[in-house]
Amino acid sequence: MIRLPPEDNERVDAEIAASLDRLRQRSARLGDGPRALAEAVGAAGADGKRLRPALVVASFRAFGGEPSAALWQVAAAFELLHTAFVIHDDLIDRDLERRGAPNVAGRFRARADGFGATEEGAAIVGDAAAVLAGDLLLFEASRLVANAHTDADVRTRIFDILDDAILVSAAGELADVENAALVDVPDTDALLGTAHDKTATYSFEAPLVAGAALAGASPAAQHDLAAAAADLGLAFQLVDDLIGTFGTRGQAGREPGADLREAKRTPLIGLARRSGAWPQISSALALAHTGPIAVRRAQRELEASGARDEVVELVRDSLQRARARAAGPTIPSAAVALLADIATAIEERIP
Repeated sequence: MIRLPPEDNERVDAEIAASLDRLRQRSARLGDGPRALAEAVGAAGADGKRLRPALVVASFRAFGGEPSAALWQVAAAFELLHTAFVIHDDLIDRDLERRGAPNVAGRFRARADGFGATEEGAAIVGDAAAVLAGDLLLFEASRLVANAHTDADVRTRIFDILDDAILVSAAGELADVENAALVDVPDTDALLGTAHDKTATYSFEAPLVAGAALAGASPAAQHDLAAAAADLGLAFQLVDDLIGTFGTRGQAGREPGADLREAKRTPLIGLARRSGAWPQISSALALAHTGPIAVRRAQRELEASGARDEVVELVRDSLQRARARAAGPTIPSAAVALLADIATAIEERIP
């Protein structure tokens, strides 16, 4: 989505690798289990797409910042935060793989199998490892910000941004889980709020505003940037929902229609709930977990209802709002161009 110069990528990767290596070295003396946990954490954080650190760096440069060690520390912190959330999200969703390879829970279930644990015992071990791995990375992200080589006021501001990102994302994840447990589908506004909280704050608002704050942007500029970034983040999550429902294996990184099989309550489903075709859509969704034929039927019913087109329209409306907000006088032209590039990249992801 955002391409950094190779030298910037190398500095971010080096900071992330240093944090993961530090964890491995400190864990090695504690025994085989902690050593294996650190290795699993390292594998989880080794080869992500690096979207969030790229946004930190790109925003920093767009607001005229001169790179220093603090930039790479803060950028790396947002990647470790993302990795922590991914590990915990996989646990919540009971997934044992991430992009075709065992995730932390999957690795530790296999480890428990190896020493003779029962199926239930292996599941407990895998779940515990995933909780602890995410916790370690949340602390490591905070440690990087705490040690960032910048002045105290800027460091405090970035801590506030990180703090808010963690709290809002936790609230969004909890709402997502509770929505799935409700007897009826929540209204669309509630589902849109959940979609925003789960992703927009920590994936777009926080890294973009952190980069701007580190570069010395004014409070007014940070405020306007956050508003535009919130719309970008909502659009990004809505496109992710479309990919989870209609995307290919290559787009989704897992079996097509995974959100249908897992009965995710997304804004797409909320919009379909308002359709006159809801009885047949609901029937198709109830069977989607049974296999690819049922998934394809659910996809067809959702498309026929017009819900897919409505979500695409919501995406385009959000991107238009982001572009309009970015046009204000507080945001420099380089940042306006950055936000426009992000909006275009999000639109191009629509399946």
